[in-house]
Amino acid sequence: MWAEPLYRMIYDPDGRSPKMRRLADWEALIPDAFTAPEPRAIVARVMRRRRILFVGIAAAAMALWPLVAGAHYERPTHFPDGTGSVPVYRTSGTHLVVCKDDLADFTNRIAAFPAELKDLNFRLYSECIDSGFRYLQAAVDHVNNSGTTIFVLPGVYLEEPSLAPEADSCRHMDAPVKVGYQILSYEQQKTCPHQQNLVGIFGIKDLQIEGTGASPSDVIFDAQFQKLNVIRGDRTSGLYLRNFTAQRSTFNAVYVLEADGFVVDKVVGRWNVEYGFLSFASDHGLFTRCEAYGNGDAGVYPGGTSDINHSRGVDVPRYAIEVTACHSHDNTLGYSGTGGDSNWVHDNEFDHNTGGASMDSLFPNHPGLPQNHALFEHNLIHSNNANYYGYVRDGTCTRPFLQRGIEKGVVCPATFVPVGTGVLVIGGNYNVFRDNWVYDNWKIGIVQTWVPGLLREDNRLSSQGDTSHYNRYLDNHMGASAAGERLPNGIDFFWDGEGTGNCWQTAGTDVVQPLAIPACPAGNQHRFIADPNTAVLFAVCSGYDLAKQAFPAGCDWFDTPPRPGSVGFSANIEIVAPAVQLVALLLLGVLLVRRSGRPGLLSLAALVLAGVGSVLLVAASLNQLYYLAAPGIAVLGLGWLAAVRVMPTERLAVLTLLLGVVALLEAVDAAILLIPLPIGPVWIRVILELVWIVWSAAVLVRSPRSPRLAA
Repeated sequence: MWAEPLYRMIYDPDGRSPKMRRLADWEALIPDAFTAPEPRAIVARVMRRRRILFVGIAAAAMALWPLVAGAHYERPTHFPDGTGSVPVYRTSGTHLVVCKDDLADFTNRIAAFPAELKDLNFRLYSECIDSGFRYLQAAVDHVNNSGTTIFVLPGVYLEEPSLAPEADSCRHMDAPVKVGYQILSYEQQKTCPHQQNLVGIFGIKDLQIEGTGASPSDVIFDAQFQKLNVIRGDRTSGLYLRNFTAQRSTFNAVYVLEADGFVVDKVVGRWNVEYGFLSFASDHGLFTRCEAYGNGDAGVYPGGTSDINHSRGVDVPRYAIEVTACHSHDNTLGYSGTGGDSNWVHDNEFDHNTGGASMDSLFPNHPGLPQNHALFEHNLIHSNNANYYGYVRDGTCTRPFLQRGIEKGVVCPATFVPVGTGVLVIGGNYNVFRDNWVYDNWKIGIVQTWVPGLLREDNRLSSQGDTSHYNRYLDNHMGASAAGERLPNGIDFFWDGEGTGNCWQTAGTDVVQPLAIPACPAGNQHRFIADPNTAVLFAVCSGYDLAKQAFPAGCDWFDTPPRPGSVGFSANIEIVAPAVQLVALLLLGVLLVRRSGRPGLLSLAALVLAGVGSVLLVAASLNQLYYLAAPGIAVLGLGWLAAVRVMPTERLAVLTLLLGVVALLEAVDAAILLIPLPIGPVWIRVILELVWIVWSAAVLVRSPRSPRLAA
């Protein structure tokens, strides 16, 4: 117990398991959420009734989306059996010691330590010089017993033996290549641990690795951008990593794979090309007191998590991965989770990233899709307005890694994230966001959108509508800090209109889009497809490519306001449809009025109303003027109704009348009350408008003389 003063327990061992607050209050608020069936079953049942309708419209929408390749590829993985547990920090037992053999450097590094900690480090240093190791990998290779602790003394560890030329057999392994690196099996990784890893840990149980410094910055593992991972723990159940920094990898600082029980405690992951901390296909995991910054994708990424709750409603017995007391800042994303199932994320701070947090069902090769059952509570998600895309545009991100200035704040975004977003739910089910502070994100506070299964290479019909169901947004503090300071988001809540059983508990001051967003506790709307404007925007913006320096035209995700405090009115692809509509309707309207032979007040009123409505829709395509959409549609609908008498044929007049009615219903659906339809009225209007434009043009071409007015 000689080390107990330094290694006293920080947490009660029992406190590691997620202790959920009483759910009675939430059950009273949203009773249907706790008994609602699994979303795949809901979609399958209703789709059987409207199969032809859904197939046609879903196929049209999915044609808008490009096939997306995921940035993270891994070997085929399997979830652990879930019999493990979150490991407990040890203060005794078998141990090994790692140090550098430069006494002067070591003495200088610990000079400012408290006396007790300094004495402990000197004792460990003496032991290390006599019988210890100079490299962490060497110590790992000498672990013979389960439950061993490796103490790493202050210093910078480059792990030079891991950088030595590999055996010829390791350079010519038979394995597929994806995005520049081989996808190795577990056996290949273990045989050639340093093809991709600075430190490789394979199959060792209950290993604890701990830095003995006063802070994580006293012990540094530096891959110098020569390895994919700084530290890889592969099938290492019970792994406990504590009190050090891992940096400068071409992928991950710390990577834990197929583990049933792990802890990353008081570790810093910084300046990595992709992720700070990544866990994959794992269970019983804990990230606590971690810090991540300067990473090209996400600071913290518990992805492909053990899917232990896929068949349950909101009420779950436990979560697979816990993330708490972490600070993730100055990354492209603070938190991310493709297939981030059953993650409990609480009491963290995600700030000054491009986007605060994201969970999605976008990319293939992730077990447990579609994403489900994340719980976010008591987090600070704010000021995520960092725009790093300038480094892509000016060529900085094409330079060799060591010449980019990553250590000086350069971040090269590895994925497409809208600048100024707090939380993105891109295709997920049964997620709960409650009691978070989401503020000062200049574009959107929390956004939820649909993802068809086609994007994750799942072509089954039932998978095209299996995301974005039964998500709950409860008692979140939007546009205000925990101290009560008013720091608004651009839009607080955005929903693309697709999904079943979602609900938002909003305050009177919250800015929401659409205005008729489903309120809790009802949340029982059934919409099978997203708003077409949103679908087009996401399809276009997903064309971003870091390697090719490709920025899709018509996407405003990668821009920010021109100066602090200003409002950015940048146009995007959503402006195209209403602009084309404006030109086409006015042109055809003028021709029809001229051909009718009776251009009276009603005809002029129809032209004016159609023009004003279309102009409002053009303006509404700008994010800051979205609230003009509903009045624009209403005015356009009145224009359609006024134009009925101008139509040259009875059938075209009936179609025009139907368009006016549908447009007015769409205005009600957007601003007052969601109409219980399987698709939004906007889809019906768009389809009818296309038919009307083609039909009107054909009539005008075939009718050189003024026809008899329709009754």
